[in-house]
Amino acid sequence: MTVHPRGPLWTGRASNRAQWLLAAAGAACLALGVQLAVDSSWASGIVPLLMSVIGCLAVGLLILYGTLAFVHVAVTVDAEAMEVRCGHIGLPRRTIRLTEVTSAEFVPRITPQQWGGWGYRWRPERGTAVIVRRGEGVELRLGDGKAFTVTVDDAENAVRVIRAHLRALAR
Repeated sequence: MTVHPRGPLWTGRASNRAQWLLAAAGAACLALGVQLAVDSSWASGIVPLLMSVIGCLAVGLLILYGTLAFVHVAVTVDAEAMEVRCGHIGLPRRTIRLTEVTSAEFVPRITPQQWGGWGYRWRPERGTAVIVRRGEGVELRLGDGKAFTVTVDDAENAVRVIRAHLRALAR
C-alpha cells in the first residue's frame, strides 16, 4: 500500500442559495414571536398569548435550523475516510471510513424529489443521503449493504479518488 501525505486528498462543496429564503421566513416567525411577547396586550388572556409566542418561537427556530444546517455541504476525502459536514457549524456530520466502502459511483443527477426533500434523508429502499441541491453527487455502497449519497460539486473526481483508495486497500 502506498503512503499518502496527511490532509485531504479531495475536497468539494455544494450550496443552495434558495434556502436562504426559507431561513428568512424562519427569522420572520422568530421576530413575530418576540413582537407578540413584548408588545401584546395581556387583556385577551395569558394562555392564547403564550401559545402564540411559544408556537412562533418554536416554528422560527425549527425553520432556521433546518434551513441553515443544509444551506451547504462540505465533503472531504482523505486516505482513511470521507467526511461530510453540513451547514455553517458542520452539523450534522458523517464520517465514513473507506474500509467500510465496497464501491463508489458518480450519480449525474440527484433531485430532492427523489429523496423526499432537502436535508439529511433516509429511505429504506435507497439508504441515507445528504441533499442540499439538485445535481451531481457521490453514492457509496457500504459493506453492510446500505448506501450513502451526497450532492456535491465535482463528484466525478471524488469518485476517482475514492476508487483509487479502494484499489490500494484491496492489495
